[in-house]
Amino acid sequence: MRKSFAVALLAGLLGLLVVAAPALSRHKSLEVDDNYFVEKGKPHTVTVHAGDTVEWEWEGMTNPHNVTVVKAPKGAKKFHSKTQTSGTFEKKLKKAGTYKIVCTIHAAEGMKMTLKVKK
Repeated sequence: MRKSFAVALLAGLLGLLVVAAPALSRHKSLEVDDNYFVEKGKPHTVTVHAGDTVEWEWEGMTNPHNVTVVKAPKGAKKFHSKTQTSGTFEKKLKKAGTYKIVCTIHAAEGMKMTLKVKK
């Protein structure tokens, strides 16, 4: 009787963890503005955790921009948003490491950022 209760309790806790795990991931919003990510100036570094979703948001600009990974950690897939002037692009980052991101149109003007994903 005790053994079956312990097994049932353990199974219930494990099920709760499986259901709750997605809720533990976070959401990080970043602004895409004319010729820079995050804020004006030198390229910036943003740190998130594996499993977090990063959202880039374009707000009513006239110049089109994109989010393009030019360097990703070993085993991670590079990603690329469409070129746009408004809207959002989201990516759930599962692989820890450093991602180098540029706008392919404005990289020469310094539109670059580093995204560090921690375990």
